Amino acid sequence: MTSPPQPEPSKQPEPSAVKGLAEGYAAKAGLHRTHDGRIDVLKSAGGIQGIAESIVPGLVFLIAFTITRDLTPSLVAALASAAVFTVVRLVQRRPLTQALAGVVGVGISAWLANTTGKAEDFYLPGFFTNTAYILAMVISIAIKWPVAGLLFGIIRNEGLDWRKDPARLKAYRLGTWIIVAVLVLRLIVQVPLYLMGADGLAALATTRLIMGAPLYILGVWIAWLVTRPVPADADAPTPDQPPKPSSSGA
Repeated sequence: MTSPPQPEPSKQPEPSAVKGLAEGYAAKAGLHRTHDGRIDVLKSAGGIQGIAESIVPGLVFLIAFTITRDLTPSLVAALASAAVFTVVRLVQRRPLTQALAGVVGVGISAWLANTTGKAEDFYLPGFFTNTAYILAMVISIAIKWPVAGLLFGIIRNEGLDWRKDPARLKAYRLGTWIIVAVLVLRLIVQVPLYLMGADGLAALATTRLIMGAPLYILGVWIAWLVTRPVPADADAPTPDQPPKPSSSGA
């Protein structure tokens, strides 16, 4: 008599929906790997052109307003500079997502500043965006789906397997806290300058430039280093590092 077939061990289904969402977000966030498996921080920030797209409109607004002390032409100049980047991407036949997002963001900032008549309100929407990112990342840590793990895990080819390892989960939670700290630091420095009104405008605009893409790049780089997996064997390759060539030549 043949014995009844034994049921196969149940496998925990992989949350493919979350994995797909993470992959999509990583692509939209522009995260890239170098040829040796490391994160390309500069390219992940949009490259030189992407960084310029995030910095130039605010810089143009500051310079124009400092020279003219007239809000309307300063706002027009900022909008025009953002529109130029969109045209450049059209000519280059590159994706317009980042440039269009920049135009919309500058447009909202310009509309708000023009409505209130306060030049410092050009920078107000950024505070709300920054706060939204902080809340989203803190929630991701609380529910044990830290954003750093979702993004870096895709780049490192870990998928979502890192969630099964308490040490990896802890590392990615720490990495997410590092990014949160960068965003919180922005608010700590910039909100008091905003509350100073016109007297704090120059300092606010300057810190917005410094604490924008440059600080983001630094934060992501530190988070990447902190979350690097520790190999069990010193000679074993990590997801950040390609395997060493065999010395036997086989």
